[in-house]
Amino acid sequence: MTDTASRTDSTTVAPVPRQSAAPAPSVPPVATPAYVYDMATVRSAHARLRSWLPEPSELYYSLKANPHPDVVSALYDLGCRAEVSSPGELAAALEARVPAHDILYTGPGKRDEDLDEALKAGVREFAVDSEHGVGQLDRAAARHDAHVTYLLRVNPGGGSRGAGLRMTGDPSAFGADAEDIAAHPERYTGGENARIAGLHLYLATNIADEQALGDSFSEAIAVARTLREALGVPLRTIDLGGGFGAPYARAGELPAYPGLAERLAGELDEALPGWRRNEPTVAFESGRYLTATCGQLLTRVLDVKNSHGQRVVVLDAGINHLGGMAGLRRVPPLHPDVVRPDGNPAEPAGTGTDGPDDAAEAPGPAMICGPLCTPLDTWARSHPLPAVAPGDLLAVPNTGAYGLHASLVLFLGHPAPLEVVTDGGRVLRSDRLTFVRRDGAA
Repeated sequence: MTDTASRTDSTTVAPVPRQSAAPAPSVPPVATPAYVYDMATVRSAHARLRSWLPEPSELYYSLKANPHPDVVSALYDLGCRAEVSSPGELAAALEARVPAHDILYTGPGKRDEDLDEALKAGVREFAVDSEHGVGQLDRAAARHDAHVTYLLRVNPGGGSRGAGLRMTGDPSAFGADAEDIAAHPERYTGGENARIAGLHLYLATNIADEQALGDSFSEAIAVARTLREALGVPLRTIDLGGGFGAPYARAGELPAYPGLAERLAGELDEALPGWRRNEPTVAFESGRYLTATCGQLLTRVLDVKNSHGQRVVVLDAGINHLGGMAGLRRVPPLHPDVVRPDGNPAEPAGTGTDGPDDAAEAPGPAMICGPLCTPLDTWARSHPLPAVAPGDLLAVPNTGAYGLHASLVLFLGHPAPLEVVTDGGRVLRSDRLTFVRRDGAA
C-alpha cells in the first residue's frame, strides 16, 4: 500500500480587490491554517537576485524550497529553469508547464525507476554524484534509446565560512571527490548514451554575508578551472550552485550582494575565458532567496491559558505545518516570529468570538504550541506576543521557502493547510494537498 498526494480545490476563499501599496501584503479572508504565496514578491526577489549575478548567466530554481506549481510557473516565466531531485518534484515541474528540456534532474541517489520516469517524460539533462551514477545513467539512457548529458557534481576540500549548511568538503553523499576526478578523469566522462556536459559545484547554502558567499563561489570557480583541464573534454556548463541567504520564519529582508557580480565576473574572466560568450555557460541555483519572502503562514489561536505561571497559546498550526525537523529536535529549535498579519505585534487583540470567557490574556512572553498530541509540538518556549484570544489571526512571516513542504504534514493526520496564491492582493488560486491510500501495484 502507498500514500499518494493530490490537490483539492477549496471554496473558502473570496477574491480580494486589488489595493494600493501598503506597508505589508494584504491578507485574504481564508480558512486557517493557510500558506499564502504572493507572486509579486516572487518577481521582486527574482529581479533582486538577478541584479547580483554576473551576465550572462543562467539561473535554476530549486523546487525543494517550494514546489507549488504556481510558484514554479512564475519563476519559469521569468527565465528560471527547473532543478528537481525527486519524482514528485519532476511532476510538479511538469504540472507547472516547464518543458522537459528545461529541467535538470539532480540528487545523490536515484532509483532506476526514477531515471526511467524522467527519461520517459523527456528529461535529457541530469546531475550525477559518483562513478556508479555515471554508469547507472548511461544504462538507463540506453534502455530508452536516448542520448543524455550530465553535470558531474564535485565534492572539493576546504570550507565556506558563514554558511548555514555546508554541502561538501567533508565525507558526503553529494558529489565525487575532486581529487579522484583529477586522478581518474576517464571514470567520469561517460559512456555511449550519457556524456559529461559540465560540472556542478554547490558548496554551501544560506550565506547572508557577501564576502563569505563570494569566497564560496571563488572556491567553486577555482575547482572548476582545475577539473576542466584535468577532464580534457569540452564542458558546456559550469553550475556554481547557490548559497544565497534568506530570513526563515522571522521578520527581515533579503540580503544584498551589491559587489558580487563584479567580483565573480573578474574571476571568471581569468579562470574560464569565453564565459561571456557562453563558452562555457555559467549557471547558478536558488530556492530560498527566490521564494522565502513571498510566503506567510496564517494561523488562528485555539486556546489561551496559564499553566504553572506561564502563558500558553495553542495555535491551529504546529510542527506538522512548519519546522517539523526543528520540532523533533533534529535541528535547533525554530523560534519563529508570530505576529499580526500586518506585521504589527502590538495591535489590539480580542477579536475572538467565543464569548466573555475567552477574553484576551495580557501581552508578554508566551509558550507557543500547535494542536498536535505531543509535547514536541512547540514553536517557542517564551516568545513575546501581544494580547490574544481564541479566534485571533496571527501570521509567521517569510515562510515561502521550506515551509509546508519541509514539515511533518502526515504526522497525526491533521488536514494539510490551504495554499493560497495571490498577486498584489488578488487571489489567483486556493487548494490543499490531500493524501489517498492506494494499492501498491497501482
